[in-house]
Amino acid sequence: MKRLLVLLAATGLLGACAAPSSPRWLLETDAALGAWREAYLGGDERAAGRELALARREVGRGGDATLMARVELTVCAAQAASLATGDCPAFQPLAADAGAAENTYAAYLAGASFATDQLPATQRQAWQSGTTADLAAVADPLARLLAAAMLRRDGRLPDEAYGLAINTAAEQGWRRPLLAWLAADRDRLLARDETEAAAERQRRIKRIVASGSH
Repeated sequence: MKRLLVLLAATGLLGACAAPSSPRWLLETDAALGAWREAYLGGDERAAGRELALARREVGRGGDATLMARVELTVCAAQAASLATGDCPAFQPLAADAGAAENTYAAYLAGASFATDQLPATQRQAWQSGTTADLAAVADPLARLLAAAMLRRDGRLPDEAYGLAINTAAEQGWRRPLLAWLAADRDRLLARDETEAAAERQRRIKRIVASGSH
């Protein structure tokens, strides 16, 4: 059964990538998780909650801890990329029966110690170098945001990478991470007394919030 999901998707995230020949329940898991991702990143709480419940129900049909763990880690990775704080509590009951790669990825997301060579390639290169160039080279936008978020938490994110993260979220129309990264950059600028640039970030935040209230 474990062959039915690819551990390291092209995005560099642990996620569902069901093949066309996979069982219906796994295809439903994959579709629901993809819909959850777009709803969550777009800031649609109601749709996100509905799709995540469906993904969890479908993947739980087989009771496979590794498959269930990959769903939870995909969720936690998207949350981390949006600068949400906290651990990944839904993964913990699955940890003992999930694989080593899943536990490594969970440790990475949690800021705990982990084996760097077990990270997805895109995350590994960006994590090791900490350069904006390697972040920009991450092809998948969500994986790029995650790598930037992990470097920021570790205190190694270059100043110019904030702009990269903001542009990445904006290009995708991902309201949630865009607001989070704008706020983070605003606070960074304020701490450095760069008040004009910080004010521009705040005005942009207000425009995005206002557009969502219409």
